Amino acid sequence: MTQAHPELAERFNLDEERVNWHDETLWFVRQKRDKAAHTLPEWEDLRETASQIKHNVLGNLDTYLAEFEANALANGVQVHWAADAAEHNRIVLDILRENKVDRMVKSKSMLTEECHLNDYLGEQGIDVIDSDLGERIVQLAGETPSHIVLPCIHWKKEEIGVLFHKYMGTDEGCADPQILTGAARLHLRDTFLTRRVALTGVNFAIAETGEFVVCTNEGNADMGVHLADVHIASMGIEKIIPRREHLGVFLRLLARSATGQPITTYSSHFRQPRAGQTMHLILVDNGRTVQLGREDFRNSLKCIRCGACMNTCPVYRRSGGHSYHSAISGPIGSILAPNLDMKKHADLPFASTLCGSCTNVCPVKIDIHQQLYKWRQVLMQEGEATTAKTVSMQAMNTVLSNHGLYAVSGRIGRTLMRWFPGLVNNKLNPWYKHRNMPEAPKESFGDWYAKNRK
Repeated sequence: MTQAHPELAERFNLDEERVNWHDETLWFVRQKRDKAAHTLPEWEDLRETASQIKHNVLGNLDTYLAEFEANALANGVQVHWAADAAEHNRIVLDILRENKVDRMVKSKSMLTEECHLNDYLGEQGIDVIDSDLGERIVQLAGETPSHIVLPCIHWKKEEIGVLFHKYMGTDEGCADPQILTGAARLHLRDTFLTRRVALTGVNFAIAETGEFVVCTNEGNADMGVHLADVHIASMGIEKIIPRREHLGVFLRLLARSATGQPITTYSSHFRQPRAGQTMHLILVDNGRTVQLGREDFRNSLKCIRCGACMNTCPVYRRSGGHSYHSAISGPIGSILAPNLDMKKHADLPFASTLCGSCTNVCPVKIDIHQQLYKWRQVLMQEGEATTAKTVSMQAMNTVLSNHGLYAVSGRIGRTLMRWFPGLVNNKLNPWYKHRNMPEAPKESFGDWYAKNRK
């Protein structure tokens, strides 16, 4: 049974030092994003333009997908459609078996994490190696990424040194990032040279031309694809943009929002297979059309996976990505995950302060905190919240909707907090576990106003 966010976050918080540097590191990335954004006077115009382009796409998704497929087929790309994760995984396996290979190199793809592709292929006897450095680190550790852009942000360099000593033969105790990165390059070089099939994700797909774009900082996607005989690209159907001229808007927003860079180091265009190579593109739904049909939540499909909402979120920064028990963590993941499995992920929309910082930094202006609030209402109405939360909300509703009961409860609460603080300041009170309880006022605002309103 999957543990809920509060329990997983509490486990992460047992290591206070790790929590502190995790928090500080992500806030540092958030600050880099702000500095990069402030160098562009047209930043808010870019955000609005990107949001409107995506709005147009979501309103005409069927048309753009048909146009994209037709152009991709004309380019010599083999196009597959997958209704869900299981079908996506079967298609990948069929391609591998058709080419009689049992080894594959993969670059970063959150869609394949969403589909649990690595586990599925492993059960079928297929060896998959992730070539993104952060993804390779968590793969060797038997973990999933904790962040969509910074997969191993929860790991310290000293811990990576221990891992690389075990698997790559680096010197014991070595924690020099340059040496560790060099060891990873040597480790992956043989992989690139010997794997006949390479899989990538897709950042943007252009309906007008039938091409798709993969953005990386390490060049690992290019290395894998250009040395392989078969290129498989896994793409969520929402990654479409109408025309190539729109690409510049998103490329200017993506890296600045993600890491504060002006642009990703590699923005690689794939339009047609080279001579002797085959190219497969898998278009995956996996709940996206369901989300598209939810009017309050369809804007979440605008997401370009920059991770800016995670870097700014005070809950994510201090609870860690794995506390979200979903491929996409943080605020945006807390909107997307309940769409896939409402019961399993009913806890995630409550893992937020609703401060709105996520919405403020989103490069495509998704109303993230509003959607989190709306998901809470849906989950309560559908009876998917925990019994404790349901009872507490019903009690709060009773008190807040009755003026007399509210006034009496306030007096009782103030009296208890002033004269019997131990009844509130104890481990049975979830608020007290992580917050300083306020000092009880001598009188309520209502009482003060009644005495002073003249």
